[in-house]
Amino acid sequence: MVRIIKLKEEVKMAKQSGKVLNFVAWLTGVIVSLAVGFALIGGTLAVPYIGVVNVIAGWIVVITTIISAILVIVQA
Repeated sequence: MVRIIKLKEEVKMAKQSGKVLNFVAWLTGVIVSLAVGFALIGGTLAVPYIGVVNVIAGWIVVITTIISAILVIVQA
């Protein structure tokens, strides 16, 4: 009986650590997306052969990342 209770506690802890890991992965994705977006806007990063569209693509990345982050916060 003690083994079953201990196993249930371990499963509960694993689920909580999974939530933390998911949050860390999501936050990393947001930071990377913003970094790429701002690099495209600032000219530090460029996709070859598309010229001024790099700036537009950068703004699209930044705006959609901010919108998605707000939606996740509101949903939680």
